[in-house]
Amino acid sequence: MGRAVLKEVETGATVVALPGAKPGVVPLPAPARKPISSRLLPWLRAILVNVLPPLVTVALIALFWQIAASGPQSSLPPPTKIWEEAKDLIVEPFYWAGSQDIGLGWRILVSLQRVAIGFSLAAIVGVLLGALVGQSVWAMRGLDPIFQVLRTVPPLAWLPLSLAAFRDSQPSAIFVIFITAIWPVIINTAVGIRNIPQDYRNVAQVLRLNQVEFFFKIMVPSAAPYIFTGLRIGVGLSWLAIVAAEMLTGGVGIGFFIWDAWNSSRLSDIIVALIYIGVVGFVLDRLVALTGSIVTRGTLTN
Repeated sequence: MGRAVLKEVETGATVVALPGAKPGVVPLPAPARKPISSRLLPWLRAILVNVLPPLVTVALIALFWQIAASGPQSSLPPPTKIWEEAKDLIVEPFYWAGSQDIGLGWRILVSLQRVAIGFSLAAIVGVLLGALVGQSVWAMRGLDPIFQVLRTVPPLAWLPLSLAAFRDSQPSAIFVIFITAIWPVIINTAVGIRNIPQDYRNVAQVLRLNQVEFFFKIMVPSAAPYIFTGLRIGVGLSWLAIVAAEMLTGGVGIGFFIWDAWNSSRLSDIIVALIYIGVVGFVLDRLVALTGSIVTRGTLTN
């Protein structure tokens, strides 16, 4: 018995036509689903590659520290003693027993509030000044030498002037953060603006974009990888500056906590605070890097 085999062009299904019968469509088998183990394997591999090496390194450092600091001549406490003396700071970072007796979590939030204000101002002003210097030859000749001189001034050197000008520790600390973070933003933004391809500028002229449209549609998107590189450097410097500034201005920030612990010879508290500072700084850097990767669609390298 003969039969005709046809194929539908659109669906790709096979049509079998038997004599005296209407053609029917033979459905294709459903694709087999991958087992759960094969789907979880990439996640497990990523965890092993990215998480396991730092954990092993930290464990080895803690072991070496424990052995080296357990001797009678050691002036630093071993990790076991740090846990015994500063366990409350680790387990309860957000306890509140008064305006000055608070956990490290609250102190870090106070410091982060200052960093957020100062860094935001530095980001806005830095991008604008960087765009001006990168776009205008006259602005570059007039402002770039001044920027290069001012950026070499240590952050804490600005603190006495800011205290004299504002007469309050809060705006003084914010100003120190601002003046510390603005320079890498200006410099990287200016470099990014100078590296805008000439074809983009020609397109802007053809479309007759005004200065505002050219800034938001051409300059900022083209220079975004450079801008976020400056922001990453700036946020790290901001976190460094606020910790140092709070040691001198006082208050309830994490910097003053370290200074107060030093005056009270609480070395375990200082070490725990340093670990907190390092973790927060790492998180800030990762957040800016992630934002930059999203905005630049992955062109920003971590």
